[in-house]
Amino acid sequence: MKKFIILISVVILLLQFGCTKSVRYTEEEIRDFSTDIQEKIRKGEISLGMSIHQVRYSWGSPDSTKILEPFEGKPLEEWIYSVPGTLGIINTKILLFLDGKLMYIK
Repeated sequence: MKKFIILISVVILLLQFGCTKSVRYTEEEIRDFSTDIQEKIRKGEISLGMSIHQVRYSWGSPDSTKILEPFEGKPLEEWIYSVPGTLGIINTKILLFLDGKLMYIK
């Protein structure tokens, strides 16, 4: 019974990740960004300084978001992504945006 529950859990987890849309943008939507940012979005990469929209185009919608206490009067937002790793282990990526710009990746 225990093995059956684990098997069902793994299947559900895999199906959840399998439903992710591979292209999260159109070329029209990213054309006004710098060529460097456009290339990162196409490769599914992010970097410090990217806007909320650029990160969403690159990685898609986060699994969860949290509005934090403002920092020096500027909005502070936390995004959490669950990223599949090796051997089926799920890694968590935490992104912090200050005033709409990516300032921290963990």
